[in-house]
Amino acid sequence: MLHQIEERIDAIEDELQGLERQLDSARRVRQIPGVGLLGATALAAALGEDARGYRNAREFAACLGLVPCHRGTGGKVAVGHLSKRGDPYLRTLLMHGARAVIFHSKTKSAWLQQMLARRPLNVVVAALANKMARTAWALVAHGREYQAGEFTNAGSPKI
Repeated sequence: MLHQIEERIDAIEDELQGLERQLDSARRVRQIPGVGLLGATALAAALGEDARGYRNAREFAACLGLVPCHRGTGGKVAVGHLSKRGDPYLRTLLMHGARAVIFHSKTKSAWLQQMLARRPLNVVVAALANKMARTAWALVAHGREYQAGEFTNAGSPKI
């Protein structure tokens, strides 16, 4: 029974890898640290081949629920927790990928080090997931390859 389940998992992984090879958007997104096979194919499905379903990267991140809620009255604006709107599966993949980059990356960017020094861990995880979503949109929308500059790819795990 366990052997059959493992064979089925291997078959599904092979199918996903074939899909990734076919989709240029999945291949581009897979280059982002913290984005693995599942994340790349899920992001490619959400973005499509040209990401034109979203006007900009912030709109894409907002559709995933990776932006803070804003509320206010009398001219005062308060920033709250994540909106958590949109696809919970994709948001979870990005959050876990961001957490993996934070804990397992051998080198961290200056931005990430500064965020970790001044913000709580879960806030940094959400900010990094937001950055990953925006980067994915930019790669697909502009047809570019990932350039390791915002956070480094050296030793980063893939989820």
